[in-house]
Amino acid sequence: MSRSNNQKLKILYLKDILYRYTDEEHPLSAVAIAEMLKDYGIEAERKSIYSDMEMLAEYGLDIMKITGRDGGFFMGSREFELAELKLLIDAVMSSRFITRKKSEQLVKKLSAFADEYDADDLKRQLFSINRIKGQNESILYSVDIINSAIRNRKMTCFKYCEWTTDIKLHPKKNGESYEVSPVTLIWDDENYYLVAYDSNADMIKHYRVDKIRDICIMEKTREKPSTKVDMDNYSGKMFGMFGGELVKIGLQCPAERIGILIDRFGQDIKITGKDKNVVNVHTEVVLSPNFYGWMASVGPDIKIISPSAAVEGMRKFLKDNLDAY
Repeated sequence: MSRSNNQKLKILYLKDILYRYTDEEHPLSAVAIAEMLKDYGIEAERKSIYSDMEMLAEYGLDIMKITGRDGGFFMGSREFELAELKLLIDAVMSSRFITRKKSEQLVKKLSAFADEYDADDLKRQLFSINRIKGQNESILYSVDIINSAIRNRKMTCFKYCEWTTDIKLHPKKNGESYEVSPVTLIWDDENYYLVAYDSNADMIKHYRVDKIRDICIMEKTREKPSTKVDMDNYSGKMFGMFGGELVKIGLQCPAERIGILIDRFGQDIKITGKDKNVVNVHTEVVLSPNFYGWMASVGPDIKIISPSAAVEGMRKFLKDNLDAY
């Protein structure tokens, strides 16, 4: 590259130097920056560095200056604060559906938003978290296809798999394809789920994305369920993403433990029969073994009081589990 072309790129190299090598504890003087620019084949006078910094600040970068002998320029703020990057990296590493290989790639990309002094600490998190990771490398491809189908209002076709005793995923229904109308994607209990409408069954169903194979977008326009689904509240009513009809239930709860139900069902619950010690809570759930298992886990002082079908379902769940032992 010619010297003149290098000079045209000077302002971009300055931006990269500030992002990569400076922070509040590591300012760079104009002289030091001019020396670093030589590595890019650019000659720069100290005075020109000052005018370039003013230009970058006018552009919108948070260029800070420390005066004095040990002063210089540094990047005051970035797209992501260090705490935000750590949060995002931990989320990536905690996600079971993201493979270790893809996690490493994402962490490397996220680390590029930090200066070199923080980047090493961020990368070290990669080896400090020991969690079970998924093995399906195609999951991000599946997510992209699903989002595209939703955006273009099209149906999707795929094979859905299940684990067998050989510890491998095999297609269900003898490899028969599933044709559904995607509604949205939901993150629940460390897994990604496709929420879709099955017109043949006239119901909303859920499919774990890491178990989806050979997904494609169909030419058919996606169909809508006969009853509108409020997705803002939908996932909070599900337990283990078991599909089914929402049922209004009543729960009796000690007043001091109301936080457990608010954490699980949100703030849109209805509370009645308030007294000093006990309240009744009304909400909607999909009755399933996972719901009854959750009820058992919170202890006997939070109990189902209505409807009778839910009460009987809880009794049967407990009896069946007791009989198993």
